Amino acid sequence: MAKIIDFKKFLYLEERKEKEARKHTRETELKEVRFSPFIGEHDLEVGVSRVRKFLKEGDLVKITVVFKGRQMTHTEFGPKVLKRIMDHIKDEAVQDRAERMEGKRFVTVLRAAKNLPKKIEKTENIKKEDKDEKIKTEDKKSSSQEV
Repeated sequence: MAKIIDFKKFLYLEERKEKEARKHTRETELKEVRFSPFIGEHDLEVGVSRVRKFLKEGDLVKITVVFKGRQMTHTEFGPKVLKRIMDHIKDEAVQDRAERMEGKRFVTVLRAAKNLPKKIEKTENIKKEDKDEKIKTEDKKSSSQEV
């Protein structure tokens, strides 16, 4: 059975469907929060609270540690600041992009963690299985070398 419909009405209905579909989608924005390499604890907590707020809204968060002037001689503080940040929000965020130096900035991108414990369990199980396989193959190699 075929339904006869006006072509303009068909185009109108298709346009309405597309508009309705776009209405319910949300684009994730990339928000940036800047930190200093020699940041105080309270300033760090304020920045972390902003990161939490952005993550709850569903946005990606770019964490930037900015080095100014003579601070460039101590770039080893960039990963330390990032570790302090991740200690505060370890259950709420996952790194989306690995940390790296971009000029005078140490940068990483975080994404809100959804079902994080399940993913960790899966990766831990895989790592355990890989270790078991490596041990078995090493045992086989060592036993074959002894003979």
